[in-house]
Amino acid sequence: MLGNPEFPLLSKDGDITIGGVFSIHSQISKPPLSFTDTPEPLICSRINFREFRFAQTMIFAIEEINNSSSLLPNISIGYKLFDSCGSTLPSTRALMGLINGQERTLAKICHGQSSVHAIIGASESSSTIVMLQISGIFQIPVISHFATCACLSNRKEYPSFFRTIPSDYYQSRALAKLVKQFGWTWVGAVRSDNDYGNNGMATFIAAASQEGVCVEYSEAISRTDPKEQVARVVRVIRSGSARVLVAFLAQSEMDILLEEALNQNLTGLQWVGVESWITAGNFANRKYSSILIGTVGFTIRKAKITGLREFLLQVNPRQDPQNTLLREFWEASFDCTFQSGLQGQNQCTGSERLQDINNLFTDVSQLRISNNVYKAVYAMAHAMHNMLKCGQSGDVMNLSCNWKDNLDPQQVVKHLQGVNFTLQSGESVYFDRNGDPVATYELVNWQRDQAGDIVFVAVGSYNASEPNGKQFTMNGINITWAAESPKRPQSVCSESCLPGFRQAAIKGKPICCFSCISCAAGEISNSNNSAECSRCPLEYWSNEDHSQCIPKVIEFLSHGETMGAILTTFSLFGASLTSVVLCIFFQFRDTPLVKASNSELSFLLLFSLTLCFLCSLTFIGRPTEWSCMLRHTAFGITFALCMSCVLAKTIAVVIAFRARRPSNTVLQCSAPLQRTSVLSCTLLQVVVCVLWLTLAPPFPYKNTAHASERIILECDLGSPIGFWTVLGYIGVLATLCLILAFLARKLPDNFNEAKFITFSMLIFCAVWITFIPAYVSSPGKLTVAVEIFAILASSFGLLFCIFTPKCYILLMKPERNTKKQMMRKN
Repeated sequence: MLGNPEFPLLSKDGDITIGGVFSIHSQISKPPLSFTDTPEPLICSRINFREFRFAQTMIFAIEEINNSSSLLPNISIGYKLFDSCGSTLPSTRALMGLINGQERTLAKICHGQSSVHAIIGASESSSTIVMLQISGIFQIPVISHFATCACLSNRKEYPSFFRTIPSDYYQSRALAKLVKQFGWTWVGAVRSDNDYGNNGMATFIAAASQEGVCVEYSEAISRTDPKEQVARVVRVIRSGSARVLVAFLAQSEMDILLEEALNQNLTGLQWVGVESWITAGNFANRKYSSILIGTVGFTIRKAKITGLREFLLQVNPRQDPQNTLLREFWEASFDCTFQSGLQGQNQCTGSERLQDINNLFTDVSQLRISNNVYKAVYAMAHAMHNMLKCGQSGDVMNLSCNWKDNLDPQQVVKHLQGVNFTLQSGESVYFDRNGDPVATYELVNWQRDQAGDIVFVAVGSYNASEPNGKQFTMNGINITWAAESPKRPQSVCSESCLPGFRQAAIKGKPICCFSCISCAAGEISNSNNSAECSRCPLEYWSNEDHSQCIPKVIEFLSHGETMGAILTTFSLFGASLTSVVLCIFFQFRDTPLVKASNSELSFLLLFSLTLCFLCSLTFIGRPTEWSCMLRHTAFGITFALCMSCVLAKTIAVVIAFRARRPSNTVLQCSAPLQRTSVLSCTLLQVVVCVLWLTLAPPFPYKNTAHASERIILECDLGSPIGFWTVLGYIGVLATLCLILAFLARKLPDNFNEAKFITFSMLIFCAVWITFIPAYVSSPGKLTVAVEIFAILASSFGLLFCIFTPKCYILLMKPERNTKKQMMRKN
């Protein structure tokens, strides 16, 4: 049977008339255009049971209101229902028929006021937009139950538009969060080539990009496209690497896509659907189960409408035998015909029972869009009720309305904006400033029941009014995935980067396609797919796999390591050897050799050398505040004492051999001078060290600049001037000793001590001259090792060069330890 979109399919008179525009037929003829003859009228065919249920739901709601004594009392509501055929041109003609009230939209007679006071519809965004372009001129309120394009929320362009279904602005973002929630960062997309699909997909792609999801391809199809175009789109889907397909399609485009998908055996994809088809029962059959099983997507919440099923089951062509739509519906429902004489066709009697069949018209288990139609009618009724001030006359018994012959459409829009009521089901109905309802969705999953049939199971929800992070929730029900796999499918362009790696963009590819690069030294990533590596804090370093920061190795010269143990051993050995020499000298203190060597200075020199060996131990171990101050000052003072003793001995040798007085007199005069010179030279160094410690003392310092992977714990000099002053003062004393000893090296005596002092000073100066560049260039704990080595080397040089010859005579050549031998000249 065929329908003509220029005439109302169902109508009833009333005080208030509400127009309805539904896609009752899903196919439309394409008459040839010769441009010489009048075009043939558009003919719609293939009745859509679901849309016909929407239309009957509108009639049911109107009849329910007409029978109500509390809503619009003494006011009757009529209706005029037109067919948009799911296309824009019939929608335009339907609107002209609603506004003009004539059978022909371009008749000579034109009323000054629209024949309808409000319009419910249409079921598509594009059809709704073309209707609003005309109805908006007259400010006629339009409430859509199924037009979801976000563009319709523009109040400047569509001030008289309302809807009872959420805007795709929210659904598109919910879809983006959904694919991100399931870890799908690489998806394909197909859309209807109309306002609904193009706007919805554009919003989805933008939202998906913000969520880090990439779209491999985005194809568009229209129900009027040739089969070759649809086949090409399916081939693109098959050849793509994305295993998830977001289908932002209207039912008509979804229908032709599935047919071609069956032809090309397109299986194994995870489908993500939208509210237009996700709960469409005509797709939930065994024919498409291999393709669509496991589908997930958002839809509006389902509801129960008391009495609707009984009302639907009463629909019968006997209600209006002349109505072609009812006859067409009956023939399609029971696969029969009212025309007699057709062979091979069952004859319709009109006595068939709708209770005996199950189709999309009689199925009220998924009342979602039907509930939107129901809410739209009630919203319009409440707006009229408030505008006519029904039941507000002050008389309790008077519940009538203040009827007006000419209802101002702008006043209807104004009151419609302010409606806020609750249905019998407990659902609240109101509109925001854009004419949109609160955006709440159910996440449904296509699963099989025990009978093997596909059912829609709610597995989660989305509420746009909740704050971020709480909008999307799962209810804990297990989800069936594509191909009924127990595991969630993976759809990524590149495998996840493990902790310790970061993503690196591949030139010419989307951001979801990347290579994994190991984090640099000192940087980590502790989660999968890190975009950047994080640098560790100053005192931390990356572990071996760069997945976490661990404390840096603290480096200092310790007693436990090999170098520290060796230096400690040499230090203790030097101190012990010096003590042995001291004991030997004490044992032979009355012998001529010891006396000739100035025993008092020799004992003081041996004592200072012992301190020099021991002060090197303060350089080994973990630096502390006290050890840092002690090590350099102890070193400076002990070496100053040592050099003062050597200088005094050298001066004593020179005075002894240059003096013209008897030797006893010289010794008696030189002893106080020696003590004074040793004390004054040492005291000067003490003063320098005290000033250093007072003004800018050394302190422990964590050196992170020299080696990035470890912390060098060292003693900061505090004042480099203080350190180099101490060291320079020791150098001055050593230089004086070297000069004087060198000048006295050829003095006539069998035992000339100046010669040995010269050798010791040469070693001392060589060591410390070499120390300076080595100290400056050595890294880390080697700096401390170089300083200790210089201390030990110079101390051993003094000990061996000055005291070894004497110990040799004392122990090995006692016959030479006589006054005669000491006084004999070479």
